[in-house]
Amino acid sequence: MSFPKLFDFLQRLNSNNDKIWMDAHRKEYHAVRDFFIQWLDELNERFAAVDPLYFDTPGRKAINRINNNLLYHPNRLVYKDHFGAGLDQVSKQGDFYIEIGLENCFVGGGYWHPSSKFLNSIREAIDYNGEELVAILNKPSFKKRFGDMIEAETLTLAPKGYDKDHPHIGLLKRKTFAVGCYFTHEEVQNANFQDVLTEVYLEMLPFRRYLNEAVSV
Repeated sequence: MSFPKLFDFLQRLNSNNDKIWMDAHRKEYHAVRDFFIQWLDELNERFAAVDPLYFDTPGRKAINRINNNLLYHPNRLVYKDHFGAGLDQVSKQGDFYIEIGLENCFVGGGYWHPSSKFLNSIREAIDYNGEELVAILNKPSFKKRFGDMIEAETLTLAPKGYDKDHPHIGLLKRKTFAVGCYFTHEEVQNANFQDVLTEVYLEMLPFRRYLNEAVSV
């Protein structure tokens, strides 16, 4: 099994996106899924070797369901066009997210629309020591890899309890704190892709640690 076969399976699934087709190709699906899980296991070991605080997340725990949640999103297709997983997964939020798919091959981390409790904790951390987060975001190698944080909804006014002239008011107005980067299918299939992802993991780590420590206080 290989990534080209994974992409080929996803392409055919996307063109025949229903349970009848999936049931007829269930054996092939499990072969592709098992390949991805094994690949995640290898990456899990790599991350554990370079990060003493890494939270062991075997592939079978890391991988996400390929079924879309039609209860909350009834207009979506039955199946996703990608395989997704979260490594270093103490919880679903704040993990190191990997998506390998037809449209996007993406790696990201942080908090996407966190709960009000988590958002308040992140804002408190920024109020107390926003300089640390600013330094992480402005590090040249971090900027080169991720650019700015992912654009998302922000408040128009200062959040309750914070002055509009706060030195980090731009960060305090945010509702999402996440970064990421994209890869081509060719890059994913390259023999050194796991080496690249290990570098990305380490570059993102201070950002994720800052946020995870904020919500754990």
